[in-house]
Amino acid sequence: MINARRQQKGYRLFAVFYPRIVASEERRRWSKVRPRIMGDVQGRILEIGVGSGYSLPFYPSETQVVATEPDPHMLRQARQRLEELGLTNIELRQAPAEALPYEDASFDHVVCSWVLCTVDDLHQTLAEVRRVLKPNGTFRFMEHVRNDNIAFWRAMQNLIAPAWHWLGAGCRLNQRTQQAIDEAGFRIEWVEQVGGGLQPVIYGVARPV
Repeated sequence: MINARRQQKGYRLFAVFYPRIVASEERRRWSKVRPRIMGDVQGRILEIGVGSGYSLPFYPSETQVVATEPDPHMLRQARQRLEELGLTNIELRQAPAEALPYEDASFDHVVCSWVLCTVDDLHQTLAEVRRVLKPNGTFRFMEHVRNDNIAFWRAMQNLIAPAWHWLGAGCRLNQRTQQAIDEAGFRIEWVEQVGGGLQPVIYGVARPV
């Protein structure tokens, strides 16, 4: 998760409970999806919003990975996870997704998961992703989105969105993330949607156009 305000204070309680909340789903479900997104990347990789580091074991060992996270408490957990994994090809850095401290066209791939729902400025974040990507690079994402298929669940999302935003450290439950990616100058190569109810999830790969 990522939010520019976290770079100063962070969400200490959220950082404590979030890994415990998602651990079982990561093992049961998302650990099977992550290889589809990250398993074939090569070269220099940027991950925005690495959180507590669930994605770190899935990068090929020959890649060079820079993983950013603005929340100091989350970043501390990611550093601990990285140390436990003993990986030497991954660098962790504190930085917000809306202002990435990297040069234009400096990464072969950009990766994010459970990030775009919480950034302060989604459009600026996607502009930054496009800026740092090489022209032939890819943007790889896994995000929960607004339920536009079933009116009941969409209404429920809208109803609880304010409370969810507060409890989830800025998470926007009913955001049209795929539409935002399209509008930010990307062409989606492939995307799949799983689940439904309050949290349908999309994952896939896009390229800058």
